[in-house]
This record gives sequence, structure tokens and C-alpha cells, in this order.
Amino acid sequence: MDPADFLAVDDLLTEDERDVRDTVRAFAQAELAPHIAEWYDAATLPDDLAGRLAKLGLFGMHLQGYGCAGTSATAYGVACRELEAVDSGLRSFVSVQGSLAMYAIHRWGTDAHKDEWLPRMAAGEAIGCFGLTEPDAGSDPGSMRTRARRDGDDWVLNGSKMWITNGTLAHVAVVWAQAEDGPSTGSGQRIRGFVVPTDTPGFTATKIQRKLSMRASVTAELSLDDVRLPADAVFPDVTGLKGPLSVLNEARFGILWGAVGAARACYQEALDYTLGRSQFGRPIAGFQLSQRKLADMVVAVNQASLTAVHLGRLKDAGTLEPAQVSFGKYANVRAAIEVARSARTMLGGAGITLDHGVMRHMNNLETVLTYEGTEEMHLLSVGAAVTGINAFR
Repeated sequence: MDPADFLAVDDLLTEDERDVRDTVRAFAQAELAPHIAEWYDAATLPDDLAGRLAKLGLFGMHLQGYGCAGTSATAYGVACRELEAVDSGLRSFVSVQGSLAMYAIHRWGTDAHKDEWLPRMAAGEAIGCFGLTEPDAGSDPGSMRTRARRDGDDWVLNGSKMWITNGTLAHVAVVWAQAEDGPSTGSGQRIRGFVVPTDTPGFTATKIQRKLSMRASVTAELSLDDVRLPADAVFPDVTGLKGPLSVLNEARFGILWGAVGAARACYQEALDYTLGRSQFGRPIAGFQLSQRKLADMVVAVNQASLTAVHLGRLKDAGTLEPAQVSFGKYANVRAAIEVARSARTMLGGAGITLDHGVMRHMNNLETVLTYEGTEEMHLLSVGAAVTGINAFR
């Protein structure tokens, strides 16, 4: 019986998916794990990270064509799990690139958008970001204030976006705005998506400093001041919240897998530490209260892992529903953060330092609990699904 995979959940993976697991795990543990504490402490990422991740085929790996690997959704989830076992910021770097920016262009963009950006993004030559959240519009994206108006054949964008991962690194931003003309959705919203090269005059990205979480991740505020775009910069076939919400579901899928990796890493460190440290003449792991904590961790990690695999199979079958993604995102991140907190207590004072990963994971998971939908919003999504009553408004 493998303490790291108590229920042999990985036996449910295909051979190809286990190959992805082994490849990404080996890379992450050899190339990323030895440096992550330094990157977290310095609040930075190495300049060559994108190229190294691209060589493994991790950007847009579950997309078809344009230089993307075309793997199963489950294989993509496994890759997210192994990256987040090192740090949530590393998984976020990959999922924002592939599941937000690339997926948005792949799903909603024109052929010209796809041809221009996707091959370069898959190769790590161009970085993307996703501009939806605003200072005053988080859980309620329909209240966004960013505006797009027509000026002749052009679009002109004005507004700001907040908490944008990869914002200062990006070569292209997918930006959502309220269009002042065009067809209205049933709710009166005219939200449209735009492909915005970040060297367009009027586009500014400012790095957010002094973060206490997700420090090995670049987060920015975007400012759009009369950003002029050609007519064909807009996504032609989607209006309203359907566009951004469909993209967010892709990112949430990667998150529910990634959280399993963070939880597993914290549990494994707590197990190793308590087996190696003795108090009162015996290993800490030999005390009943320690074993209770470890057993709770094993249950939480394996239940989360089973949830991820099952949702991966539903996604590969084309039957995964948004409310099921909400179930997984809420349940797995909540489980992971409780495992991290418990693991921190088992390491005692050592658990608060960057010599160990548990508090770094714990801090990161506070952000993971919030982004791509707060736990409250996901609970309401599940509640609406089971009652048929929407409690958002």
C-alpha cells in the first residue's frame, strides 16, 4: 500500500496519463522544487520558465491543433496536479496560459486569431493573460465597467482589470468589455471579448506588490486608456457572459486537479517529518493524535483525487456540467487547505519557514479558494443545480 496513493487512484489512469504524470513529476521535482522557496521569497519567476514548460507540451496541452499536444482532459489535470504539488503559482502560470487565454482564442476566436497566437503560445514564445475581473466586479462580472465603443471601423476600449495573472508578462490579453452597440443578450448585457496585443498604445500592466500569497506568480492590474483595436479584434460569435464563463470552467477544472497536488505534498511532508522527529522517546508519528491527523489527511487527499479523476472522465466524455466543476473546485480546494493547515501544526515551529512547503502551500490555497469563483459562488452554483432556484440575485 502506497502512503502517497492510499487507494491506488492512479491505477485508474491510462498508460498515456501515467506517462504524463511521470514526465511532469520528474521535471517538477528536479527543475522546479529545488528553487521554489527562493522564487516565492523573491516574488518572481525565472525568465526561461515559459520555454521550459513549453518543451514539455504543457501550454494548451488539452487543445487540438496549432502545435498543442491534444491530450485528454484527464492528462491535463494530472499535469496540473504535479505542478501544484510544487507550488500553486506554477500551475496557475500554465492554466492561465492554456485554459484561459489559449482556450478563449481556440474556442471563440477567428481563424486569424488562432493562426496568429496559438502556435506561438503553445511554444512559449508568447504569453497570454485573461482580463475579466475588475476592482469593483469580481463575483458579479456582469457589472463590469470596462467599455468598448465603436469609432468608425475600430473598437476603442476603456477601463481596468484587477488580479490578472501573467499580466505584466503577457504579449496578448483576452479582455472582456461591455460593448456600447451590438446585439443584447436577454439580460441586457452586451459583453464582448477582444484579443488585445499588449503593445497596443493605451494598454498598461502594473505588477501588484506586497502579496502574502501566490508570490511565485505574477499578478497585475490592467489599464485600458483609449485602446484602439481593429474591427476584427472582437470574438465574432459570442455575446454576454457565456463567453467568459465557458472559459472559466476550463480553468476551474485545472484548479480542482491542482489542489490535489498541493494537498498531497502537505500530507507527505507531514508524514515524513513526523516519522523522522522524535519527542518523549518516540517518533511524533507514533502518537495517537498525530495518527488521527495523518489519517484525516489520507482520507481528504484520496477523496479529492477520486473526485478529480471522475470529473476528468466526465469531461473527456463531453458530459461534465458547470455545477459539477463547481463541486470539484469547492470540495477539493477546501480539502487541500484543511490538509495544509493540519500539516503546518504537525511541523511545529519549523512549519512556518520556507525550509518547508506546508505554510507556502497554505498561503497559496487561500488565494486558490478565492479565484476563479469564491467558495460562496460555487456553493450557490451547486445549490441552484440541486434546487432549480438561482440564489445569486
